[in-house]
Amino acid sequence: MEVNISEAIEKTPEQLEEARREFIAELWRRFETLQEWAVSHWPDQEHPLSSADFVEARKEILSLRSPAGSLNQPTTRDAAEPEQGGAQYLDVTPAPWP
Repeated sequence: MEVNISEAIEKTPEQLEEARREFIAELWRRFETLQEWAVSHWPDQEHPLSSADFVEARKEILSLRSPAGSLNQPTTRDAAEPEQGGAQYLDVTPAPWP
């Protein structure tokens, strides 16, 4: 069994943060390239794609900048489990539009 040396060495929080930032930057660059390709190769010219069609995807990628993950999801890493006195039910259903 091969062991990747970079996985065997403990990384400092600073190194982990730098790796996360590099990943997000590369993901963003690749997404921009994909978006340009999709807009230019979209087969339905009567209903062309625009950058506005990619707003939600951009929001998701940008939410990776937050250490807690998606900005729409509550942080539950530190929440107590039900047997530890934590909530047994968490309502994650979004509220309806007004």
